Amino acid sequence: MNSQLPDTLHSTLRRFIAWLDGYGETSYDHQSFFAGPIGGPAKALYYRKPSLGMLAVAPMIFCEAFVPAARQLFWQKQRFPIADAHYAMGFALLAQRTGESKYYDRAAHFLNILEQTRCPGYKHYCWGYPFDWVTRTGVMAAGTPLVTTAPYVYEAFSAVQRIDGKGRWLEIMQSIADHAAKDIQDRELAADIATAGYNPLDKQGGVINASAYRAFLLMSAAVQFGRDDYRRIAERNLNFVLTSQQSDGSWFYASDEVRDFVDHFHTCFVLKALAKIEALTGDEGCRKAIKAGVAYYARHLFDGSGLPKPFSRAPRLTVYRQELYDYAECINLGVLLRGRFPELDDRLRTTLNDLLAHWVKSDGSFRSRRLLLGWDNVPMHRWAQAQLFRSLCLLFTSL
Repeated sequence: MNSQLPDTLHSTLRRFIAWLDGYGETSYDHQSFFAGPIGGPAKALYYRKPSLGMLAVAPMIFCEAFVPAARQLFWQKQRFPIADAHYAMGFALLAQRTGESKYYDRAAHFLNILEQTRCPGYKHYCWGYPFDWVTRTGVMAAGTPLVTTAPYVYEAFSAVQRIDGKGRWLEIMQSIADHAAKDIQDRELAADIATAGYNPLDKQGGVINASAYRAFLLMSAAVQFGRDDYRRIAERNLNFVLTSQQSDGSWFYASDEVRDFVDHFHTCFVLKALAKIEALTGDEGCRKAIKAGVAYYARHLFDGSGLPKPFSRAPRLTVYRQELYDYAECINLGVLLRGRFPELDDRLRTTLNDLLAHWVKSDGSFRSRRLLLGWDNVPMHRWAQAQLFRSLCLLFTSL
């Protein structure tokens, strides 16, 4: 890392904040093509009858690849809790690094928003997506709590609570942990191994990053609140993640022998969770899995130029070359594990240099995807303006 990097990052972050102030806190999304009354049924048809469904989704896929701004024709701008959580974490990091109260105020603002946007109908605090999400296994209705969102919100409240010490934030963190422990179901695979459901309605589980997220959240809460019951649940989910690692160090997206693709940011999700659990507990199993996982990640999920590539084992045709989410998660993982794996440190430097050189737009926001031809310049908070902002804040505060 060069000596001018802190100033470069600070300038980049200030420009982004100015853009965010003007653009607002709602946006279109990666899923906007498929969130509305046209794209949603088309995607569902594709999963039920792929040959016929391919014709139905073709217009959306074409737009995604060549006319990304057309997503505004299919759905509306929305607020995304997972993005609000990342913004809260980013501003909390800036508040700690700079001591400027305006950053703390902005972080607290996003927490207040998160209090208001929790999923209705649940005793405990939880969050999901604001759109109906059509998946291979069915439709997750808007407002369905997702175990892949809750850990980020937990971290956001924790980050601000470390600054101001408010008991209110601790109460919400406790409620989030209770949601993860009590509302999310486990499917037992062995006496000490269980896979977590993706949401409270999911009894099958099998998605690797979902169990990794829940393991981290509950292990963190076990340490925070002295709860052995949280720890026991976390250990069973952690064992599922560890035993699901392939012999080459990779993780498939799921253990169902159907969703056996290997992609960039989900691999980062799993490795980040293991790194955080290792930091909390010193777990030897995590250490070994991280070593093998990073070796696979650094060698197979970057292209010949050392830049993040979406898949090492793809489930379908990819209509883009790189995407911002992969850059954000590469930086997050690289900062968490910096200094431990030289090849990962190299990937972090190359990725960061390319990001700063080519992905920062004149208005201060970031490009969303490098397409086969040109760029997708539509700013999407969840995909992944917020994640990239948080990752750059993390890097800036670590220098």
